[in-house]
Amino acid sequence: MQKNMLHFDCDYNNGMHPALLKSLERTNSEYSAPYGFDVYSESAKARLREACDDPKADVFFLAGGTQTNSIAIASLLKPWQGVVSAESGHINVHEAGAVEYTGHKVISLPEHNGKLEPKELEDLLKAFHADDTREHMVEPGLVYISFPSELGTLYSAKELKDIHDICQKYSIKLFVDGARLAYGLAADGNDITLKYLAEHCDAFYIGGTKCGAICGEALVFPRKGAPERFFTRIKQHGALLAKGRLIALQFDALFTDGLYLQIGRHGDELAMRLQKAFSDAGIAIGKPSSTNQQFIILSKQQKAALEKHAFFEKWCSIDENHDLCRFVTSWSTTTSDIDKLETIIKAL
Repeated sequence: MQKNMLHFDCDYNNGMHPALLKSLERTNSEYSAPYGFDVYSESAKARLREACDDPKADVFFLAGGTQTNSIAIASLLKPWQGVVSAESGHINVHEAGAVEYTGHKVISLPEHNGKLEPKELEDLLKAFHADDTREHMVEPGLVYISFPSELGTLYSAKELKDIHDICQKYSIKLFVDGARLAYGLAADGNDITLKYLAEHCDAFYIGGTKCGAICGEALVFPRKGAPERFFTRIKQHGALLAKGRLIALQFDALFTDGLYLQIGRHGDELAMRLQKAFSDAGIAIGKPSSTNQQFIILSKQQKAALEKHAFFEKWCSIDENHDLCRFVTSWSTTTSDIDKLETIIKAL
């Protein structure tokens, strides 16, 4: 690893938030029941149910996002069904076909700043049910969205309700990928709360890995809605962690004294400073985002100059002279990191 480089390549390129590490250190010498049947797992589940204002919610802890997406989606679908996703959706682009490996097709729709458009979703479902040959087709059985989206954008409360209403109308499930949920909930302009989210979907997960945890996601099925024998399904997928308390302890700490939202707010505020630094330098913002992912259009020369000082990701080519690049902040990004980046950007 190059020394003195700034890190804006992703939000899981570091260890864990000190408060979570302390929690693990404090309990390290204790004995507990395995597989999540321990007091810390129960405490974490209680905190999450309280945060969602849903005392009957089923909560499960898994190690990573791809694992959580594929197991949850496969368990919510019938064998002949598929999942609807935006073309840019994580399950469609960056999970190596994990959902399809479980036997379920990903049915893609156009993305609009990373999001599904409710009318296009309803048109798809209406067309399927009007098709006399639908018995020969993969039936849409679930809708997948992420909050924030793969491009850092947010669904409004109205957009979420519209999608949920369409799912209810056609008796299909709605699943929300919350890998970066902290950054969405804390973003300026967001009008969705955990309670609202729990009321408007069939399952969602609260991301830990990208929000301060060393690993771990908390999968929530509101209103006691977990699929039958879901614990066993986790085991079948090889995803049941024997030392289940390790993930639960981290969520117990994340949902103590508002830490989860503090982490999200910290990442978002520094991302807005980063966005402003590029904008003030006359460098175009490629995608609108109020969360911790920022998409910037850099010339080849600007990109090469920046790569001497910072790690970031080329997202795609714009033309032969420009690339769309992604810069990501996290709990571990410091104000000093942004100060240094601002100085570098001014010199471009």
